[in-house]
Formats: sequence, C-alpha cells, structure tokens
Amino acid sequence: MASPPTIDFLDTHHHAVLGTYRKDRSIQLSPVLAVRLTPNTIGISSRETAIKTKNLRNNPAAFVCVFPDTFFGDWIQVDGVASVHSLPEAMEELIQYYRLAAGEHDDWEGYRTSMIAERRVLIEITTTRIGPSISG
Repeated sequence: MASPPTIDFLDTHHHAVLGTYRKDRSIQLSPVLAVRLTPNTIGISSRETAIKTKNLRNNPAAFVCVFPDTFFGDWIQVDGVASVHSLPEAMEELIQYYRLAAGEHDDWEGYRTSMIAERRVLIEITTTRIGPSISG
C-alpha cells in the first residue's frame, strides 16, 4: 500500500489546477503553477485583476490538484484557506515563489519590473487537508 500523499509532492511537481468559489458558489477552475512555501503553505502567483484573485478575496476557500508534468501518475489534492498578498509587500514572496518553481532568474531587476507592470500578487494557501487518503 502506498504511503499517503504529503505537501512535499510540490517540491518536484508544480502543475496544478486551482479551484475557487464564484459569488454564486459555482466553481472557477484555473491552471496554475504551485510551490510549497513552508511545511503547511502553498504559493501561487496571480494578478490583481484575475478572477481567481477576486474570488479568493470574496471567499478564501481554495482547492488545488497537483499532478506531474506528464499528467498521469501520482497526484495530490490540497484544501486550504487562502490569503492574497499584494505589492509592494509581496515582492520578496514572489521572488521566493520564482526560485522554488524555476531556480535563479537571470535578471532580477527585470523580474521585479514585470511583477509591478503585471500587478502580480502571491496567493498563499494554508493547508487544511491533503489527499487522497484512499483509492478506489
């Protein structure tokens, strides 16, 4: 029997789908890149104007399905509570996010300029549940 999934899965897998609630309680799904920020938190970069950001500001419930680049294989679902961190305070978090997802950037000043121009935010999701804990 395989061991239950852990948030460590995000150390090597970043492709994910983020689920948020719209105001009418229907589900909005968005493809994202996700990273593990701490043993209990996930980071996702977005924009101030993105629907997922607006949804999370209205209702912080977040659901993330993370899977490998090849799509098939192991995967995890993480449920949690999101907070949206805006610029300028979020800049160092966005730099940490990039490093965890892609390594060192060859032009950090250009990266910072792009983050401001794109009105980037860092979505931080504190995990409340990780699964699946059973398979069928």
